[in-house]
Amino acid sequence: MLDHRPIYLDCQATTPVDERVLAAMLPYFSQHFGNSGSMGHAYGWEAEAAVKQARCTLAAAIHASPEEIVFTSGATEANNLAIKGVAEAYLERGRHLITVQTEHSAVLEPCRYLQSLGFEVTFLPVQPDGLIDLSQLEQALRPDTILVSVMAANNEIGVLQPLSEIGTLCRSRQVLFHTDAAQAIAKIPLDVEAMKIDLMSMTAHKVYGPKGVGALYVRRRKPRVKLAPQLHGGAQEKNLRSGTLSTPQIVGLAKAVELACSEQESESRRLTELRQRLWQQLCQLDGVYLNGHPTQRLPGCLNVSIAEVDGASLLLGLQPVVAVSSGSACSAAKPSPSHVLTALGHSPQLAAASIRFGIGRFNTASEIDRVAQQVIATVQSLRHSGFSDAELLIAAS
Repeated sequence: MLDHRPIYLDCQATTPVDERVLAAMLPYFSQHFGNSGSMGHAYGWEAEAAVKQARCTLAAAIHASPEEIVFTSGATEANNLAIKGVAEAYLERGRHLITVQTEHSAVLEPCRYLQSLGFEVTFLPVQPDGLIDLSQLEQALRPDTILVSVMAANNEIGVLQPLSEIGTLCRSRQVLFHTDAAQAIAKIPLDVEAMKIDLMSMTAHKVYGPKGVGALYVRRRKPRVKLAPQLHGGAQEKNLRSGTLSTPQIVGLAKAVELACSEQESESRRLTELRQRLWQQLCQLDGVYLNGHPTQRLPGCLNVSIAEVDGASLLLGLQPVVAVSSGSACSAAKPSPSHVLTALGHSPQLAAASIRFGIGRFNTASEIDRVAQQVIATVQSLRHSGFSDAELLIAAS
């Protein structure tokens, strides 16, 4: 990274494309440019072979079968296909769904849309550490419940939900289980069979792949999941998702997942060490609160709230040194405090004074130390001066 650019610690928002991923993608933009649906000549065969291999790679990463992978434009589309597709396909069985208050908007908004159509949705609360209460989930299940949707890893606080326990409970009640694994894919072990997951949403750009491509795992046996397509047209992806497949992006998704899975164990240790290094230094400040479970979280995600500072001023003061955010990139334009942090029980003021540090593959210990020093200096200056205009701090950086 160039010296004049801020240190990038926003890897829950997006990640740079790994050069190895880019190298795998490039031939499919020009040399092997065929349409994978064109089965009458070599150009189409080349593209179709690449898509088939990518399907196998993704399936292996989550212990699924290749035919259970449906390519999409990203996790948002995958979530919509899973939630609205199940609701429409199982309409005669029931109209009740369960999700969690801290889900990504790509889950919450489809659920609210279904409410406008007459479906009932239970939005479960979370405990102060961000985890759901399994007993509350069990109590919320009804004879007409058709789907439970609980994200694998929270995009703001990094908390990892107990997928195996949720899957076992849902399977015992014959309720389908969907998980948004956009933040979790290839970062933590995922096994759709062992965890009894019926639908799983994935994306590439959170794991050093390209933006604009993702996938949905759809179980085909025990039980066979039915979905109503949300896009109609060319009958691609077994009629579940029409549209010409983007071979370069699909190749990039598969390569990104393959690399991350191969390096998962060592990278998890490294990121956990960097996360703890940052947290220990931030603890020099008074009034710093860790958001989410201390250990049951993504290795590289650290979300903290800092009392007695203005959140907007804090972020402005950090901008020259570090690129971070206060929450989800998809809701950054919204003036209201994070719905995730308020669900944890934080006041609007404390929720607004939060920072999400997303540590990634290319960050170093020296960068973490520099960021910690800048956060401490900025907070101390804001508290001392009482000014809300953090531009006064830029010169000090």
